[in-house]
This record gives sequence, C-alpha cells and structure tokens, in this order.
Amino acid sequence: MPAKLEDILQELDTLLNPEAFEDYTPNGLQVPGAKQVTTVATGVSAHLELFEAAREQKAELILTHHGIFWGSPSGPPNPIDPALKRRLKLLFDANMSLAAYHLPLDAHPEVGNNALLARALGANKLEPFAPHRGRPIGFIAHFPDEGVPAKELFARVREATNREPLVFDAGPKEVRSLAIVSGAGANYLDEAIASGADAFLTGEPAERVMAEAQEAKIHFIAAGHYATETLGIRRLGEHLAERFGVRHIFIDVPNPV
Repeated sequence: MPAKLEDILQELDTLLNPEAFEDYTPNGLQVPGAKQVTTVATGVSAHLELFEAAREQKAELILTHHGIFWGSPSGPPNPIDPALKRRLKLLFDANMSLAAYHLPLDAHPEVGNNALLARALGANKLEPFAPHRGRPIGFIAHFPDEGVPAKELFARVREATNREPLVFDAGPKEVRSLAIVSGAGANYLDEAIASGADAFLTGEPAERVMAEAQEAKIHFIAAGHYATETLGIRRLGEHLAERFGVRHIFIDVPNPV
C-alpha cells in the first residue's frame, strides 16, 4: 500500500520539530513530486548522483540530511545555476519529491546523528551539548563505570563510521565523557574543553584544533563529515518504513570528506 506524501511529511515534522531550529536551509519538503509514495530513498547529501540512483530504484521520495537550498532564512534566495537546474530537472522529470532535515536531524535524541553515534560507541547517558542559536544540536556522551580506554574508543569510532578517523591523541588514557557534534562541528571544541569532556568527536577538522587539543589535553577525533552523518538519515528512512510500510533504500555515495 502506498502512503500519502503529506502523511509522511507530517510524521517527519512531528518527530523532528524543525520549527524549533534556526537553520541554514529550509527543513521539510524542498521539491514536490508524486503524492503517493511506495519507495523512500535516503542519502546524506542531495546531488545528481544520488538522484540518479533514486530514480533507478523508482523512488517517489528522496530524503536527505543536506538539501539543495542553502542560505539565511531571512535573506534572498540564491539564483538557480546550471548545476541546480540539472538537479531540479531530474527531480521534476522523474516526479520525485525531495525533503531534507538538517539541524533537527543532528539534534534528535533518538534518530539523530549525534545520539546514534553516542550509542554506537557504547555510551549509556546523554547530556545536551553545543547550542546553536539557543538550541543544542550535540550531546556529551557518558560511558559506564570507569569509562573506555582511549585506544578502544578510537577503534569503536572506526567501526561505527566505517572509516579511519583523524585522531589527535592528547587526552587521558580512559575516556569517561565524549562531546559529539557531527559534520562541520570543529568550532565546538572550545565548548567541549570548557565542559570538561575527555574527548571531542566531529566530522571535519580545522587547522587550529591540533594545538588546541594538545594544550587542553583533550582527544580530538575527526571521523568525516559524510561518515558521521549517515546514521541519522538511514534511521529516519527505517522509521518511515516501520511507520507506513513503504520500501526504504539507503543510497550510499561515499565521500572522503
């Protein structure tokens, strides 16, 4: 049985509460397509290769973490360049809808990128962390008992993200608390230090973080922007499959960044 697009979007809006976030991108439906959905394709970033793969799967709805429209919500819209034109044309021609959820998916305590990373690494307690314009988007993950050996934590990150992380091994031998902000979260290192966390996990590094981590004696782990943000969007697709009985396919377009 197909599901109504409007019912799926209502479910996503209720679950993720996008109105609570001041984001860089419109959350929710970005491009309308078919009103009935039998297959949902999920992926991290909205681009031509993902759209082509979704079309091959006969998806009526593409759900991503990074959409195709960016900029200040209060500013003027960006003009449509040739790359965006190609993406929009493919969506329109295939009658596929595109929906995207950015910060709301980072922040969610159950299906969000940061919470899922924390649980995949063995954390048993989560504390909100990293406020973005008044709304926390990350978590401080606490490990049970005496914590986890740092080397073991690095190995768990490697397993959870399926890639070798960049590690500045500058913190204690045992990690009891880990601050997490997926994606481009290097700017939150200072807040992680101020919180007293033993380690900080994000996607992309910044040049300055090696010295800052060494001086503050905190482990810095960069596990990839893409790799740290696959968990949430995949889980969101699984949630829709469970809720509506639609087919879900996660489309992996690996990105070394």
